[in-house]
Amino acid sequence: MGYPPDEEQRILIIGAGELGTAMLEGLVRSRHSAPSSITILLRASTIDSTDTDKRRANAHLVSLGASLTAGDIVNDGEEHLASIFARYDAVIVCSGFGFPPGTQLRITKAVLRAGVERYFPWQWGIDYDIVGEGSAHDLFDEQLEVRKLLRAQSEVDWVVVSTGLFVSFIFVAAFGPVDLGTRTLRALGSWDRTQLSVTTPRDIGRVAAEIVYDPRDIHRQIVFVAGDTVSYGDVADLVQKRFGGQWRRELWDMRTLKQRLDENPDDHWAKYQNIFGEGRGVAWDMADTVNVQRGLEMQTVERYLQDMKDLEE
Repeated sequence: MGYPPDEEQRILIIGAGELGTAMLEGLVRSRHSAPSSITILLRASTIDSTDTDKRRANAHLVSLGASLTAGDIVNDGEEHLASIFARYDAVIVCSGFGFPPGTQLRITKAVLRAGVERYFPWQWGIDYDIVGEGSAHDLFDEQLEVRKLLRAQSEVDWVVVSTGLFVSFIFVAAFGPVDLGTRTLRALGSWDRTQLSVTTPRDIGRVAAEIVYDPRDIHRQIVFVAGDTVSYGDVADLVQKRFGGQWRRELWDMRTLKQRLDENPDDHWAKYQNIFGEGRGVAWDMADTVNVQRGLEMQTVERYLQDMKDLEE
């Protein structure tokens, strides 16, 4: 399913955080010239806000050519959301982190009810099929339910883009792999056997735009994207190479990670640590990614480190 080159696509992006903004930038700067109108769905309070930062962010979105429309994916009902989605040919969900359970299912049901032509759900992450049901992170089961809904119908074309972890998350101290403040490097699961795929939001936007404007044979399926696929040992070596000096290395094996989760069952980061420590569904071969197959250059972990500021002594 593709669009004639002279036919305008009406695209709706849900959310304008780091990923939503990167998605908009990827679409408007795509190497594929295609007529389109792009709208961003935001809460009415965000659109009408007098807060200086929010007004500046909204102005940036508009300067890129986007229109803003009001909607609330947490509080609006399925019928109301469907009435909004029905105005568009493609819906791209870029909001999901930290939202209440059931949010992504309600969005998906509204998309199917609206009969949207193409749908990119909030699945910019790991391969939930491989992780499976009953994982350490309870919200992952909802992502599997979203996939079941999509596979059970044929009216709406859909694409799940598995991107792995945002590169920046490697450097979140609470997650663990790199704690810049204490100069500590950690492996989740193992140093060499456990791998993870990572991508920057900017590159996710670029590849998503590639699929939106030039889908070729990508329809009703899961595809993979990555700027890099690395082991925790690779990450540690690259960090030491970039910043120099002394670093402490710690191995958090699965026994340690499970104990941390048992002691803190509601700890959001402990859940992620167990998922990534298991190493299932969180890494893929670079040769299998859309970006490699289409010759798109992406930011690796090493290049990301080069762009980081030097550490203060």
